[in-house]
Amino acid sequence: MSHEKSFLVGGEGLPPPPAGPFPPGPYPAPGLPYAAPAAPYPAPPGPYPAGPYPAGPYPAGPYPPPGPYPQGPYAQPPYAQPQPMVPGDQDSPLHSTYHEDGPPSYYDNQDFPSVHWDDKSVRQAFIRKVFLVLTVQLSVTFAFVAAFTFFKGVKGFVQRNVWTYYVSYAVFFISLIVLSCCGDFRRKHPWNLVALSVLTLSLSYMVGMIASFYNTDAVIMAVGITVVVCFTVVIFSLQTKYDFTSCRGVLIICLVVLILFSILLIFIRNRIMDIIYASLGALLFTCFLAVDTQLILGNKQLALSPEEYVFAALNLYTDIINIFLYILAIIGRAKE
Repeated sequence: MSHEKSFLVGGEGLPPPPAGPFPPGPYPAPGLPYAAPAAPYPAPPGPYPAGPYPAGPYPAGPYPPPGPYPQGPYAQPPYAQPQPMVPGDQDSPLHSTYHEDGPPSYYDNQDFPSVHWDDKSVRQAFIRKVFLVLTVQLSVTFAFVAAFTFFKGVKGFVQRNVWTYYVSYAVFFISLIVLSCCGDFRRKHPWNLVALSVLTLSLSYMVGMIASFYNTDAVIMAVGITVVVCFTVVIFSLQTKYDFTSCRGVLIICLVVLILFSILLIFIRNRIMDIIYASLGALLFTCFLAVDTQLILGNKQLALSPEEYVFAALNLYTDIINIFLYILAIIGRAKE
């Protein structure tokens, strides 16, 4: 026997253990102080047969199906049933609107305007477009005025051919009706710009022809006064908190009265009455200029849509031209 096995057994020179089978204990201790078991172990129930084993009392088959289990479809448990929404139960988790509403927006605060940044950018682009179109219109008009005032040949031609004034007036009136009454047409590009160009050219010819009948000094003075008045009114309308758009109805009534006054002056030719009429007209269209300026800002009671840039430019253009003509009439009648 090897050294390791002799060390594990604890003795040397012992005879080899029997091959078995071993009888049920108790076993004597061969040289070592092992304690005897407290009680004898029961004998195994053997011997077992080597087989084959009999089928015994179990049925050979077929076996019944396991059960009783309910066959599908299975009933839904109570928690899976859809629950009706209760409108008044605001604290219910089914009524939660966290994912719908999201965090509160700072636009709801009174310290901030209710207009979003996208709307502001659109409005600013609309204002730039309106003033760009207006600048082109005024440049064309005052170019006609300068040509009809400083060039003697052009001035003499228009004074001899007065019928061209009535032709240009008819073209202007038709273009004005189309742009004012046909909303779909004035929003359709590029036909809205074509109609506005025709109106600008016809009105520029009319204004230049009217200016040709006045002295050059009166025309230059009227142009200067018009620039100062219009610039002041536009800046004031942009900065003031007063809402001029709420007075639009009153101004329309005043315009009707002014038209009736002008019809009366056809039959009553008086220099003082002409100056009063021109002064009232200049004042009225100055107020219209303030109203139309605030209409394009979009922060007052009334506002124009960003699609109406042609109509907005037309309003400002006719206001400025009327102011110029009335101031020119005041200066011209005052120098007579």
